[in-house]
Amino acid sequence: MDRETRLLAERHFRGLGGRGPGGARPAPRRVDFIAEPGAFSYADFVRGHLLPNRPCVFSSAFTAGWGCRRRWVTPAGAPDWDYLLRTYGDVVVPVANCGLREYNSNPKERMPLRDYIGYWRGHIEAGYSSPRGCLYLKDWHLCRDSSAKDVFTLPVYFSSDWLNEYWDTLDVDDYRFIYMGPTGSWSPFHADIFRSFSWSVNICGRKKWIFFPPGQEEALRDCHGSLPYDVTSPTLLDSRLYPRREHCCPPLEVTQEAGEMVFVPSGWHHQVHNLEDTISINHNWVNGFNLGHMWHFLQQELRAVQQEVIEWKESMPDWHHHCQVIMRSCTGINFEEFYHFLKVIAERRLNSLTKGMEPGQAEHSEDTGVGLQQAAFDISRIAEVLASVVTHPDFQRVDTSAFAPQPEQLLQQLEQAVASTASL
Repeated sequence: MDRETRLLAERHFRGLGGRGPGGARPAPRRVDFIAEPGAFSYADFVRGHLLPNRPCVFSSAFTAGWGCRRRWVTPAGAPDWDYLLRTYGDVVVPVANCGLREYNSNPKERMPLRDYIGYWRGHIEAGYSSPRGCLYLKDWHLCRDSSAKDVFTLPVYFSSDWLNEYWDTLDVDDYRFIYMGPTGSWSPFHADIFRSFSWSVNICGRKKWIFFPPGQEEALRDCHGSLPYDVTSPTLLDSRLYPRREHCCPPLEVTQEAGEMVFVPSGWHHQVHNLEDTISINHNWVNGFNLGHMWHFLQQELRAVQQEVIEWKESMPDWHHHCQVIMRSCTGINFEEFYHFLKVIAERRLNSLTKGMEPGQAEHSEDTGVGLQQAAFDISRIAEVLASVVTHPDFQRVDTSAFAPQPEQLLQQLEQAVASTASL
């Protein structure tokens, strides 16, 4: 990040004054297509897509050098079964059944990749039909199972990735996934976890994306308040079941070709269909540009939990603590872990800033690869959100006695760092 981009971004967030995402927005008329890597900088991405929270598609030229595009795919553009079996055949992967609904998702089973590929080949030979239904390999954590060094190169546009940076320090999880599925496999209507950004690259095959900007999903709720499972279903035309459907803007539809890379902004609900036999790499990520979206989402989730169990508030000891426990089981994170997430990233950025400002030190920290301008921006965003966290009544009920540093102390450190970077 250069200084001009950093100052632009900081002015943008100061102008928001700590406000969360606004109301429903109409969809843009089109999704930008970025053709040439050499003509599109990180600053361009910040201005055109991170700050306005708008999707875009990068051409296949951005991924032309990836190892997986050479080795996972045959010259005809189909999955290279033999290579995948030799390299990953014994890896156990999660597989969803697209024909079965479990709430607003699909039930999963686990099987060795060689068994899934055997199913997939048989499914194709039978004319894309199988008594087992349409199975879709989803959420395979390749980076946890093996080295991804020669598989892909993380694009610079997505390199500020706090979510995976945090989970990597814990060494228990990540949000980097491989998806593989036959023609007709699909993902139901959803928004990404924690209202993160995501990016998705087709290694082979084609996908159809159906996008709705933040807030528009509210008009898609049925008469019971539930979001649809499938936005292409004819049932959405039933005004008794979906009384607000006519108030929803038309979706953006994008066809993603092989090698192309889709950027999904925070809070954009979407549904994805594989138009051909497809393999893709997908990452979820959070950074200073959508940290406010994540914090706003967590507050909404806690309010929803509290509303569900409000009748036990007076009779249940430690009701507020139990709400946090329930929230973590449903969402994957609660206020306590959110603080630890902020703390880990904050301490790493403070360390980068200290090293980078010492005479003779390189612009980039060896630990994080973060330059001074990026570190300064990250610290300013964490400080703004942490200031909201520490004053939140429900966070004040969290037992922070064992936290080191205490939240107020960390906030003070960050605010001092922000002041010290004003002249950078």
